[in-house]
Amino acid sequence: MTRAALLVLADGRFPAGGHAHSGGAEEAVGAGRITGATSLEAFLRGRLHTTGLVTAALAAAAAAGGDPAELDAAADARTPSPALRLTARKLGRQLMRAARAAWPSTELDALAREFPKGAHQPVVLGLTARAAGLGAADAAYCSVYESVSGPATAVVRLLSLDPFEATAVLARLAPELDRVVDRAVVAGSAVATAGVDALPAASAPLLEIGAEVHAAWPVRLFAS
Repeated sequence: MTRAALLVLADGRFPAGGHAHSGGAEEAVGAGRITGATSLEAFLRGRLHTTGLVTAALAAAAAAGGDPAELDAAADARTPSPALRLTARKLGRQLMRAARAAWPSTELDALAREFPKGAHQPVVLGLTARAAGLGAADAAYCSVYESVSGPATAVVRLLSLDPFEATAVLARLAPELDRVVDRAVVAGSAVATAGVDALPAASAPLLEIGAEVHAAWPVRLFAS
């Protein structure tokens, strides 16, 4: 295993399409729920412990060898919003393109054939980690970091927030990222014996509602 592959996969410049998505931050800014660094931190903390935990566990389970079709169905069941399901599959398709170029893999090829319109992004992320020689914890770390870093970067653009403040928010959240990764890896490893019901199903209703509202905006800076 080369741990340097983790840096490549987690790099914001990896062409997986995440830069075009705000993770719900654009709608939250528009609704006045994010107005600065303090409210951004609250938003990211909530996202981390709900959506972040669920996607990290899915990625960990996929990296540990879980059945991709079963995990994809589990991801669907944990994503009530049609807009978010569509986004997850678009991001999965984009990640698949980048992953197959960087780390050719028969598992990735098989997943691309099974889901020509895209599997859920965390499932693709887990298989990408496997193809890169990484483990379940690595996949989970990539997932939780994406769950907070993407919205933070989006808010810098949306509010002209000082990037040093946004980075300080991420640094303060780092210990919580560690704890969420630990929970995600435990849940992901349990899938082998207990099935996908072992995966967390932490809900974030306001994110789901906000995604549907955002999808109807006629003009927006981010795709989601």
